[in-house]
Amino acid sequence: MIRRVWIVLALTFVSCWPAFAGPQTADHSGGELHFCLRGEPKTFNPLLVEETSSETIRYLTGGVLIRLNRQTQALEPGLATSWKVSADGRTIKFHLRTGLHFSDGTPFTSEDVAYTMKALMDPQMHSPTGDSFRSGEGQVVVQTPSSDSIVVTFPAPVAGLERLFDQVAILSAHSPKKEMAVLGPFYVADYTPGSSVLLRRNTSYWKKDQEGKPLPYLDSIRLDIQRNRDIELLRFRRGEIHLIDVLDAEYFDRLQKETPAVAHDAGTGLDSEFVWFNQVPTAPFAENKKAWFRSTEFRKAISTAINRDDLSRIVFGGHARPAFGPVSPANHFWFNVSLPVPQYDSAAALRLLAQAGFRLEGRTLRDSSGNRVEFTVITNSGNKSREQMVAMIQQDLSQIGIKVNLVTLDFPSLIERITRTYDYEACLLGLVNTDLDPNSQMNVWLSSAENHQWNPKQSKPATVWEAELDRLMHAQASATSDKKRKADWDRVQQIVAEQQPFIYLVNKDAMSAVSPAVVGSAPSVLDPHAFWNAEVLRLGADPALGAQK
Repeated sequence: MIRRVWIVLALTFVSCWPAFAGPQTADHSGGELHFCLRGEPKTFNPLLVEETSSETIRYLTGGVLIRLNRQTQALEPGLATSWKVSADGRTIKFHLRTGLHFSDGTPFTSEDVAYTMKALMDPQMHSPTGDSFRSGEGQVVVQTPSSDSIVVTFPAPVAGLERLFDQVAILSAHSPKKEMAVLGPFYVADYTPGSSVLLRRNTSYWKKDQEGKPLPYLDSIRLDIQRNRDIELLRFRRGEIHLIDVLDAEYFDRLQKETPAVAHDAGTGLDSEFVWFNQVPTAPFAENKKAWFRSTEFRKAISTAINRDDLSRIVFGGHARPAFGPVSPANHFWFNVSLPVPQYDSAAALRLLAQAGFRLEGRTLRDSSGNRVEFTVITNSGNKSREQMVAMIQQDLSQIGIKVNLVTLDFPSLIERITRTYDYEACLLGLVNTDLDPNSQMNVWLSSAENHQWNPKQSKPATVWEAELDRLMHAQASATSDKKRKADWDRVQQIVAEQQPFIYLVNKDAMSAVSPAVVGSAPSVLDPHAFWNAEVLRLGADPALGAQK
């Protein structure tokens, strides 16, 4: 709760890296860490990130004012040595580190933070990250009293304001390299489309370890673009890559049997898997299908007809739990405990469909005009668990007369369809939650948001319930009481359960694999799981896995 005084949230500059880095030997060797991206990065501009490959690069290269420690879940000073939030929650003041430089040698000052904030909040940019700060109408005012201080004032209170800056990588206002000049531990040195992204150590990076030696330890990180998870696992077992940040349950069980030390299960994670129907009015498919997808009864029927317990048990080998909604039960404070447990009931699904005018003829479901109910689900190729989920959903929905088809696409093609052409009927994907706070989902629930996937970037809410979601999200974002925010966010979860715009399926465990050659790894429930402390990771004497013979 914000008190009626200015609160100093970070008191002093700590010159060495925190103790969680663990004891280091005298040999601070570098080396090149290898792991895989599951798809092509769509952007290197940190303000435009909306998929995991680009987010990985942003995390490893971007310098932020405040960093959320993925292990302790505490906020830590980054480029800012201290910060204060006003009593009304509208203004945040930062005191910045001095003498820092971007990776190309350009000096870092408050002008860079001002430039970044103005770009972030520019409505023409449509920054998914910027959506989290939009608590009300009006302009953001940025002041730079000095080269090492900055004041940002929002038109309305922003709850949990300081936490949001973990996602804001600071851009240079003056570098000719634009967004490629960075303040994080690594910078993009080379990009070969379809092959790899090479990150090199940023020699201008400001952090030092407990002995005063510069971080990061690694010389470089090579991110191979590899969509096929079987090949990714094979390469890990051969020692060609050093970690898998998100490990499928099947692969986790296999590795745990072969080499238990490399497989890590941090418990139920924050991420979720879900399916949704395309409700974009201009989408290029039949109008009768659009009518189905707009029907609340239809969406609820589909949800009711899916056996989530089987998905958790069979697809994920027990390393997942049926999902209640947009918040994982692992997020103890913000999870709405009053939500009903998802029930699998084919008969109840048919009753809901009958209310919407559908009828079962033999083993075929038809709408009120006699059209057979059939639709196609797209998902990303190479993801076995998602393909298996669709296969099981096909079986479940066949019990109520619905035919489901599966089309797998490479990730860039899939992103193109769900964000630009809208040439799809339904999609099964996952949501990566990088923070516990509801504001981290502003770019999902606001009707104007990019990631409001079923009908994104609306000029005004298409439905009454979406307008209510907008109101509640803005209300919780500007409330200064956690009790009020919790009530609003609980109501958001309730509306989502009632309307099922996303049909949530499972919350997966946070599973990863890390080679014994990687020193300093401490897998976390929060994303990224295995490389969140990349600046203190290093490779041992034998950089290969060497565990499987």
